[in-house]
Amino acid sequence: MSTKDWIEKDFYKVLGVSKTAEQDEIKKSYRKLARKFHPDSNQGDAGAEAKFKEVSEAYDVVGDAKKRKEYDEARRLFGSGGFRMPGGGQQGGGGFNFDVGDLFNRGGQGGAASAGGGLGDILGGMFGGGGRSSTSTTTARPRRGQDIETEASIEFAEAVNGVTVGLRMTSDEPCKTCRGTGAKYGTVPKVCLKCEGTGMQTSVQGGVFAMTEPCTECKGRGLVVDQPCETCHGSGRGQSSKTMQVRIPAGVQDNQRIRLKGKGAAGERGGPSGDLYVTVHVHSHRVFGRQGEHLTLNVPVSFTEAALGAEIKVPTLDGLPVTVRIPAGTANGSKLRVRGKGSARRDGTKGDMLLTLEVQVPHELTDEQRTKLQEFNSASEQPDLRAGLFGSS
Repeated sequence: MSTKDWIEKDFYKVLGVSKTAEQDEIKKSYRKLARKFHPDSNQGDAGAEAKFKEVSEAYDVVGDAKKRKEYDEARRLFGSGGFRMPGGGQQGGGGFNFDVGDLFNRGGQGGAASAGGGLGDILGGMFGGGGRSSTSTTTARPRRGQDIETEASIEFAEAVNGVTVGLRMTSDEPCKTCRGTGAKYGTVPKVCLKCEGTGMQTSVQGGVFAMTEPCTECKGRGLVVDQPCETCHGSGRGQSSKTMQVRIPAGVQDNQRIRLKGKGAAGERGGPSGDLYVTVHVHSHRVFGRQGEHLTLNVPVSFTEAALGAEIKVPTLDGLPVTVRIPAGTANGSKLRVRGKGSARRDGTKGDMLLTLEVQVPHELTDEQRTKLQEFNSASEQPDLRAGLFGSS
């Protein structure tokens, strides 16, 4: 739909509602008219089909609050075939009246259209891309590059501390021969007439739902070429293979998907690059585990160390051991915390290292060890630890 259509067509009249109608009233009227003129209910009636399309077109604009606001503003400024400059009347009052046809490339030799594309180009995206110059060689709008998906495998310590990895990727980029135009050298592409250079087309399904999809004529590019480039065969795209240095942030988890903005495929016609998505696979560590921002470590301790207390050394991920004090009488499964020896946080600080103590009971004893343990058992005079298990219920 062109900008000119926005100004010259009275969509409220088409739908049979007033300009001040509420959105619910507009929707109700549209559904009533859509059912009345639907092609399925009017087989072979070309007039009903045309009316159905007209109703759907009107509702596509005034049925959308944002488009309706823009439409009302356009009608206020340019309605009734004339462009009214603020502050004056038609004659001698400081106002000017131009023919709408001239403003939209419909005028004569000296009209506004000859100045370079008409008011439709000046208004730009105000009317949802409808106001485009009809000049066949006009360049379509910029197009964002595609996103790229890849994977990276890193070691456990690299995930904890962060690492820069080199990724070799094959991605889409503008064809070097035609510089992304898709046209043979010496020729230029034309704006697709079907989608008016937007690269998208809208169709109404069942008289209620509007579906937007890539244009079937230009395959979503917004441009068509009469003589395709011999290298890219008119697509305007080529393949690029390069190695990129990518920073994997500290604290990344296994199978986490990170986004690197602007590191994807290059855009077309000055459009921005797409994004790069990297799925990170982290190798497990021989002794350390992860619990959020903390590292975990299972630490074996002997029966006597747990009973009497001890100072032991435990490893850290950076390779420098730390000394940990085990209190006397420590039970199996007890937890200890070593602060600042965990995974890096976003603010630069680190989590902790969480130790789980595993008391080791000897499986084999010498005669001397057995004798001393029996002496200890006799001297300890411990109460029956299982007495509570046989109490009355």
